[in-house]
Amino acid sequence: MRYRSYLRNGAAGLAVHDGAVWRDLGAVDLAALIAAGRASDRSVADGAPEMDIDTVDPAPPISKPGKVICVGLNYVDHAKESPYKDLPTYPAFFPRFASSLLGAGQPILRPFVSDELDFEGELLVVIGRPARHVSAEEALSFVAGYSVFNDASIRNYQFLGAQWTPGKNFDATGACGPDFVTADELPPGGAGLRMEVRLNGEIVQSVDTSLMIFPVAELVAKASAFTTLEPGDMIATGTPAGVGFARKPPLYMKDGDVVEVTIEGIGTLVNPVRDEPRVPLPAAAE
Repeated sequence: MRYRSYLRNGAAGLAVHDGAVWRDLGAVDLAALIAAGRASDRSVADGAPEMDIDTVDPAPPISKPGKVICVGLNYVDHAKESPYKDLPTYPAFFPRFASSLLGAGQPILRPFVSDELDFEGELLVVIGRPARHVSAEEALSFVAGYSVFNDASIRNYQFLGAQWTPGKNFDATGACGPDFVTADELPPGGAGLRMEVRLNGEIVQSVDTSLMIFPVAELVAKASAFTTLEPGDMIATGTPAGVGFARKPPLYMKDGDVVEVTIEGIGTLVNPVRDEPRVPLPAAAE
């Protein structure tokens, strides 16, 4: 099944594609549908009115994820182009805050404190049921489905200290969507899918998702060892080689650019890039 969370005049809703047309489920929350175990139930679309998907604005697939866990250095070629010498022996997990997320079509903001806004196309995993201390062999049964992610990163803030968190959590930098596709529609673990990132129409990243160092099953299992994964939690599985900071000269996104991330079988995430407006601080009370 294919779903799209949307906003219509500021009101949230959910659309489902029945294989032929989009149908409007109204004010249904995708995370709630996943938690109820009904995301792959084709009867969900029964009786829902047909809709023109182009009349609504895409929203992040999960509106308020409890956890967004990102993974760094999960493709060999990307690890080799990074400042780190050795391949990871354990996933480089780090958090991304839900407040940094945005949907397809919305502008990724280049903050006025940095010119180093980089692109990172990634496969996004959405958890389907509570998972704690699960094995890699059973981990995929806890995955509800997949989406597309752009882990846009502010590089000079990412490398200020030992933790990457500051550079990964600027407002309006975690683009995701527009569609969520249930796991039964894709290869196990989302493996073998072609992923491509384009900046202003030029291919800047291209990879097969089967080349992850730690595949989806391992990521879910290892994450569940230190935290309980809940329905609607998301894991961004890492980006391949080709990122802007590793190029000579570096290639960073700027105002007016358009960045696209396409993953085979899931769809294309398109976002313009805009400079963050300088908002004056409120005047001090007298």
